Amino acid sequence: MPLALALVAIAVVVLLALLPLARASRERAAASTAADAAALAGAAEGEAAAREVAAANGATLITWRSEGLDVWVVVRLGGARAEAKAHRDP
Repeated sequence: MPLALALVAIAVVVLLALLPLARASRERAAASTAADAAALAGAAEGEAAAREVAAANGATLITWRSEGLDVWVVVRLGGARAEAKAHRDP
């Protein structure tokens, strides 16, 4: 019985240690999605649209840059930061 309790305790400690990693991974994925969507909106309709789409995805638009037909954005969501690029058709 003591061995079983020890194994359960170890499993609980390991799972609790993995929770922050899972949260960070989820935040990075959500930030990447928000950045992709903001870049596409920014390429189609400009910075205001990129900012609005980032916010709709729970992120904050940190930078927006347009050069020719390309748009680059950086967003922050929680502790995660993500970058994306979109190309506008002429």
